[in-house]
Amino acid sequence: MLKRLILVLLTVSLTAATAAPVRADEDNAKGEVVAGNNQFATDLYARLREEPGNLFLSPYSISTALAMTYAGARGRTAEQMAETLHFTAPNEDLHRAMGALIDVLNKAGEEGPYELAVANALWAQSGYEFRDEYTDLVTESYRAGLKNVDFQQAAEQAAQAINAWVAEQTNNRIQDLIQEGAIDPLTRLVLTNAIYFKGDWAHQFDEDATEDKPFTLADGEKVDVPMMYQKEDFRYAENDDCQIIELPYEGDDLSMLVLLPREVGDLPALEAKLSPESLENWTRGMRSREVQLYLPRFTMTSEFSLSGTLAAMGMSDAFAPRQADFSGMDGTRELFIQSVVHKAFVDVNEEGTEAAAATGVVVGITSVGPPPVTFRADHPFLFLIRDNETDSILFIGRVANPKAE
Repeated sequence: MLKRLILVLLTVSLTAATAAPVRADEDNAKGEVVAGNNQFATDLYARLREEPGNLFLSPYSISTALAMTYAGARGRTAEQMAETLHFTAPNEDLHRAMGALIDVLNKAGEEGPYELAVANALWAQSGYEFRDEYTDLVTESYRAGLKNVDFQQAAEQAAQAINAWVAEQTNNRIQDLIQEGAIDPLTRLVLTNAIYFKGDWAHQFDEDATEDKPFTLADGEKVDVPMMYQKEDFRYAENDDCQIIELPYEGDDLSMLVLLPREVGDLPALEAKLSPESLENWTRGMRSREVQLYLPRFTMTSEFSLSGTLAAMGMSDAFAPRQADFSGMDGTRELFIQSVVHKAFVDVNEEGTEAAAATGVVVGITSVGPPPVTFRADHPFLFLIRDNETDSILFIGRVANPKAE
């Protein structure tokens, strides 16, 4: 019988906040995980940046979803996934560190001046025999509750239950994540993860100061957009390629980095240089400066089918019916990843940032001092939302046209 495994990772964030440091005895593995996730983030962005227009995604969401899948990979499939995802820590340490980060985020949400919560769930075909070692690892390391459903006789009802869980975990920001036909009688497992946070800018914009101003698109066309303004002290740096500003959220644990190219048409060149190393170099010299900040209010939604992209990045066996090895899940060589989909939403306004993302992986068989500087984001720019305690890149995107949703 053909089998299908669906893994869905959902990430939602709402205006700002984050995490406390991980315990010292977990720092090494945590550091490896963060470094690997950030490298994967820029690798993936390098592939997706060829898409025209606005772009937004949560690489942390995608990494976490694939990590839960990787827990069941074996042989060359596991080797390819580890190389593509930059998983360098030993398996036990990797999954323990992933779980530690989940605990950090949830604790921060409970104690911080913001909402932040991470939730995971395993939706398994009732009666199907998954290996205890696999389900125990995922439920324990990723804090995923195990839920039995009937994909064989009631696939539609199972999809409805999963979608309801997703909507509840994301404050209804993600609806109908599991589309019609995505789950069928061949489905054996769906893994879901949700992260939700909500907060405000540490320095909010005054709505009365927002005015329509021209924004120059890459082709030189100008469009009027609502341009927010404030003059405040921010961490700031500049170089030959761009201006960089850090906009902290309330609590100062999470921030948005905005990278503004020097010239209107220079964003592709800046994107081509993006890497963890370049980010470190660009931000190393940031200092507090009084800045006259102009930032457009914008909302965007992005959606990707990532199977081909991930296969091209090096994990091709995972998508090949006769080559994939996910025997760590059920003891067979019958499972493979059928599709990986990702949806993300972000809204930047005077109060803060609202962002949401969802990733689905389907696995189956055969199927100071000086005067103020001016930071005027009136042409295409790059932005990242990151956790300052761990340096994790949670979201990354670009604004090509603030009026295009």
